[in-house]
Amino acid sequence: MAKWDKEYLKLCKKILEEGIEVENRTGTNSIKIPVYSLEFNLEEEFPFLTTKQLFYRQAIIEMLWIYQAQSNDVRWLQDRNVKIWNEWEINEDGKWRASQMLPDENGKLEKKDIEKDFGKENAHTIGTAYGWIVNKYKLIDELIYKLKNNPTDRRMVMSLWQNEYLDTAVLPSCVWSSEWDVTDGHLNAYVHQRSCDVPLGLPFNVTQYSVLLYMLAHVTGLKPGNLYYSIKDAHIYVDQVEKIKEQIERGETLEDLSAPKLWLNPEVKDFYDFDNSEELKDIKVLNYKHHGKLVFPISQ
Repeated sequence: MAKWDKEYLKLCKKILEEGIEVENRTGTNSIKIPVYSLEFNLEEEFPFLTTKQLFYRQAIIEMLWIYQAQSNDVRWLQDRNVKIWNEWEINEDGKWRASQMLPDENGKLEKKDIEKDFGKENAHTIGTAYGWIVNKYKLIDELIYKLKNNPTDRRMVMSLWQNEYLDTAVLPSCVWSSEWDVTDGHLNAYVHQRSCDVPLGLPFNVTQYSVLLYMLAHVTGLKPGNLYYSIKDAHIYVDQVEKIKEQIERGETLEDLSAPKLWLNPEVKDFYDFDNSEELKDIKVLNYKHHGKLVFPISQ
């Protein structure tokens, strides 16, 4: 079994065995542990799960939407057949509508229908979040410049959490911060996530930042090093438990599968030149084998 599968299933077991069931804004209770951390040696293994099918094309395109296209427009994703942000898309009239659990005057959570007006100018976007923040603060450009020109800099930080723009974001960033380090010619990243849907979000997010690290190392003349990943509020929603148990059983009973390899087009020298079309011509996953699809419900 791939090392990442072993570590992932270890986390899932810990949540199920030690976690506490809590209410949250989605209306679906979650089972949570407060903190968890992971470490990946990307020279040793690229982290693609094999105990379930990882839709890595969607994951990589979402990452490119944030850091390369630097967009908050959901239509950019839809044009590439990626629908994971549809539930958070602001409507044509500039309003976003949802049902969520919110505190009443006594602090008790109750389900309410909400409608938030972001203005028609923000129609079809997710507001001031993710790629919008990357573009406003030129985060990726500054990081690439430092990696090339001052790799010992200890201030290589990208923060997607900007207080003044939280109220105008539909969903503030879950993976909100990354810190970057160069040691002995290797690029390392320290990624922080404030809230983590372990069955749905974590496999995507780990793959995304691993690909991003590979790409940045590629265009700056560095080798991929380690990805350090810290999680606050690692949770499994109660309606995801049975499928997670099935995935755990796969890891215990099915044939071990080795991790695939990531291929980047060696002809691409500039981060912005990597193809971000639906075909992802410059980013390929080689020899990916898995034990099949598992469908998990999403809580909004």
